[in-house]
Amino acid sequence: MIERANTFFDKHKDYSEVFIRMIIGFHLIYGTQDNVFSWDRMLEFSEFLTNFGFPIPLVSAAVSVYAQFICGILFIIGYQVRIAAIIMIGNFIIALLMVHTGDTYPSAFPAIMMLTGSLYLLFNGSKVFNVNTLFSKKEL
Repeated sequence: MIERANTFFDKHKDYSEVFIRMIIGFHLIYGTQDNVFSWDRMLEFSEFLTNFGFPIPLVSAAVSVYAQFICGILFIIGYQVRIAAIIMIGNFIIALLMVHTGDTYPSAFPAIMMLTGSLYLLFNGSKVFNVNTLFSKKEL
């Protein structure tokens, strides 16, 4: 019984990255959609970045927000996942260094998870359930 389970999971291990893509992508979209659809929220985020000494805070806010929103979509659909991961690795390294230095672990945890999830996706890419495999015709 255990051997059959191991065989099943070994055979389907590529599907594990789908779970990482979905939760990381959802969290990126969820965390930025208010800034994307409300200019007032974008200005609030810009003010937040001003308090942490970011250069050109409004530009920094817009770049970070749109990068996270677009990369979240790319993660979910499984398109250009490695490129999106590189962008998110840079984004969350900057966030950890400039905003979360000195934070408690629970406060920094979301940014740490986004960074580690992006690192996982950089190394693993998108093998299954992505726009390329879903719309390609395969011979049966």
